[in-house]
Amino acid sequence: MSSRDFLFELGTEELPPKSLKALSQALEASITASLAEAGLSFHSSKAYATPRRLAVVIESLQERQADVEIKRRGPPTKVAFDAQGEPTKAAQKFVESCGVPLDQLGVEKTDKGEWLFFEGTKSGEPTNKLLPDMVREALDKLPIDRRMRWGCVTDEFVRPVHWSVMMWGDDVIEADILGTRAGRTTRGHRFHAPEPIELSSARSYEQVLSTQGHVIADFERRFEKISAAVRDTATELGGEAVAGALGHEVTALVEWPVPIAGRFDERYLDLPEEVLISTLKDHQRYYPLRGPDGKMLPRFITISNIESKDPSAVRDGNERVVRPRLSDAEFFYAQDRKHTLASRVEGLGSVLFQKDLGSLKAKTDRIEAIAVAVADIIDADAAQTARAARLSKCDLQTEMVGEFPELQGIMGRYYARHDNEPADVAAAMAEQYLPRFSGDDLPATRVGQALAIADRLDTICGIFAIGKRPSGTRDPFGLRRAALGILRIVSEAGLDLDLKALTRLAAQQLPALTPPKGKTWPSGDALVAEVYGYLRDRLRGMAVEQGASAGQFDAVASLDASRPADVLARVDAVVAFASTPAADSLIAANKRTANILKKSTEDVGEIDTTRFEHAAESALHTALEAVAADVSGSIEKRDYAGALTHLATLREPVDAFFDDVMVMADDPAVRRNRLALLHALRAQFLGVADISLAAQ
Repeated sequence: MSSRDFLFELGTEELPPKSLKALSQALEASITASLAEAGLSFHSSKAYATPRRLAVVIESLQERQADVEIKRRGPPTKVAFDAQGEPTKAAQKFVESCGVPLDQLGVEKTDKGEWLFFEGTKSGEPTNKLLPDMVREALDKLPIDRRMRWGCVTDEFVRPVHWSVMMWGDDVIEADILGTRAGRTTRGHRFHAPEPIELSSARSYEQVLSTQGHVIADFERRFEKISAAVRDTATELGGEAVAGALGHEVTALVEWPVPIAGRFDERYLDLPEEVLISTLKDHQRYYPLRGPDGKMLPRFITISNIESKDPSAVRDGNERVVRPRLSDAEFFYAQDRKHTLASRVEGLGSVLFQKDLGSLKAKTDRIEAIAVAVADIIDADAAQTARAARLSKCDLQTEMVGEFPELQGIMGRYYARHDNEPADVAAAMAEQYLPRFSGDDLPATRVGQALAIADRLDTICGIFAIGKRPSGTRDPFGLRRAALGILRIVSEAGLDLDLKALTRLAAQQLPALTPPKGKTWPSGDALVAEVYGYLRDRLRGMAVEQGASAGQFDAVASLDASRPADVLARVDAVVAFASTPAADSLIAANKRTANILKKSTEDVGEIDTTRFEHAAESALHTALEAVAADVSGSIEKRDYAGALTHLATLREPVDAFFDDVMVMADDPAVRRNRLALLHALRAQFLGVADISLAAQ
């Protein structure tokens, strides 16, 4: 079947740099999914993205849908025709749905009677007729939080649209796209190629933009060019660029990247390096440089979007821009250090945390109470933890954090060191915000761990208490991230903390809250249960993400999920146990045991060996006594995998017991004795997990 290349390009005002790549990938994915749904094959697809355009090229796309052979059975002939042989409404509707006259229908004879029958061919649609609607649907589905209108058009998009291109091989597909008429005219670089550019074919798109338009349309190719240019320039300057995720953002800001090296006054090297990096990287999109000794260099690299005839003028302009920002930072740093963090504590009373939950001073008091309780459990210095909690939010009042909010905590650490606070107190100023994102570092000090847990737990309890629990995709207070942060710290640091008890303590610190008229807010036990349930759900997600099934998590959490480190250790043991030969048999036996005991209401008492009537009863009892000490010892050492390994040896006596013994015997004494034996069996497993749930 013949094929053509297809090009769609949407030209806009500058697109949001942080979401450009995601928009590009979503557009390509949506269009290709629509093609697949329509049964249209193609050789390959490629997405393009620059600050002013989103584009997709589909190579060797099938020119039309394949014809489809249709076979349809209609109503029975006795229903399709009346006594006079005239077609009924049932026949008429079937004829209309088939799109053919009645005399072109056949009759299918079966053992159950005769039926109207249609057999024909549905012609496939030309691909170019389907593409405009596919493109419109893909644009509507793009992950855009806020759409805007412009001019007189009623269409909405993330930025105003100025042109669109839709080409089918060498031809134009005429269509209206977001207030524009699609054609073959694209636009190049704003300054290097301001005149419209005519495209001769879809396949020539990338090459024409590069050679005539001064535009590298391929996002990845542009990224690689920028990365290489930054790396080479940094080497020439005797350093290494501090890049991180900056490369993708810069790639989304330029169409024709040109590296420019600049410098700043060496006196600014006295600033904390995080201030330098934040000023250059986060605020100016410049690449800071670090020397071979790991220290910052008074140099930077910027990526210009123009190939200037006078690069020195571009360099001077960028240096002029960064100079006052560094000068401001220098001034803020000097002014902030004139006042200790401790002197700012009372000022927190005038800074609102949340209107129903009070000031930052009130939050600090709550954090201190929770953090000290955590410190007592995890062997952190209680006095230093209390001090760290007291000072934890003070840097939010500094000039530096006011100008650079992303440096909260980091500047607190510097100022605490300047104030000669204990090392762990200073470290905790920054560690309270760790982890900031998935995979981020965790607090390294016990004081920092206690503070980080307390801060997050207070926030979660407080926001739940005012009825603002996250719902769906809405989580304006970042409670999911806060909950996962608590769980990561507790589990990965191996902290033996009871989250239910800590949640109760956190709830007790909250002020008396009065909900608006007509609303109710959870409090007391209801609040504790709601917050604990939320944390447990996040813990389940962590366990599943690490390879456990929901059933394997429930096997542990159904007993107790209040100690995350212990829960995850038990879940790991259950996951390992599930792959052993004895697992299926013992899981089934535990499920059977649980069902029997659930139905029984008898007071079973102690096991009486004189009541045994079968060898299988005696063998199971002997086996249980043989493993009891080993299982108990393993559990005491929290070697849950070892405990389950010992319990796996019960497979044969358990199987024999259920094969040979009728538990619910007619003799009440014998029946109670056998139930007592099952209680003993189940108790051994419940020391680790309720494995009867592990197969769910």
